[in-house]
Amino acid sequence: MNKFLCCALVLLDISVKWTFQDDSPPKYLHYDPGTSRQLLCDQCPPGSYVKRHCSASSPTQCAPCPAQYYADEWNSNEECQYCSTVCKELQFVRQECSSTQNRVCECIPGRYLELEFCLRHTECPPGSGVAQAGTPESDTVCERCPDGFFSNETSSKAACLKHTNCSALGFKIAVKGNEVRDNICQENTDTTPQKCGIDVTLCEEAMFRFAVPTHITPNWLNILADSLPGTKVSTENIERIKQRHSPQEQTFHLLKLWKQQNKEQDMVKKIIQDIDHCENSVLKHVGHLNLTFEHLNMLMASLPG
Repeated sequence: MNKFLCCALVLLDISVKWTFQDDSPPKYLHYDPGTSRQLLCDQCPPGSYVKRHCSASSPTQCAPCPAQYYADEWNSNEECQYCSTVCKELQFVRQECSSTQNRVCECIPGRYLELEFCLRHTECPPGSGVAQAGTPESDTVCERCPDGFFSNETSSKAACLKHTNCSALGFKIAVKGNEVRDNICQENTDTTPQKCGIDVTLCEEAMFRFAVPTHITPNWLNILADSLPGTKVSTENIERIKQRHSPQEQTFHLLKLWKQQNKEQDMVKKIIQDIDHCENSVLKHVGHLNLTFEHLNMLMASLPG
């Protein structure tokens, strides 16, 4: 029992010593000319330097680094290092010199550091997209668009976009997309019975164009998309609409896509009823060869709801 207790006390003593050692400052050897002995002195913490080495009777004396000088580690130096880094052309100061670190420079946005020069991030050509965006330290990484994806622009930021799923929107593929072009969709006329030779889809166009304000703000399309009930039009599809159509046309195409995705919504059912009412009225004018968009606008004004 006494042996067991003795071993436990020894282990406890070692543990206490290690704990004390971990909390104490790092040491360095210093020759003390007064005693002609090698002493184990405490190092000075970051942001300071050794003003006076330890002696047999006194510990190390540390002093803070003066302005424009720094020490980023525990040290036994008798002076701090000068903040020597100078930002070059096309760089800016990301972190100013302090007592604990040198000045840090960084390339301006859109460029990265290569052999002391800030080079422009590589732009991925059409048919390729950004796999890894460039940083101040690294260039853009491009990759060829895989099957089912495309990129029709030269960009250092844009990734490949997925081809539009025409069938999911109730359309069919008119022109199949490739790595530089999206699918081009068209009305699936194979399954839609034609009532007559008149383009009754003008009714839908006239109705949706009523929703276009006279003065369109830059963020109008996103605000409208967020406010529509039911299944939201994806951000990817909104961006496609912005790329392909003028601001005046974008609202019409957004609402048309939203209608296709929300046919079971009560509001959409009511809109479809109104469009049907318009189409039936148009069909009464089959022999009217001068039917115009203005006629349809007048008709829209008379629709219920």
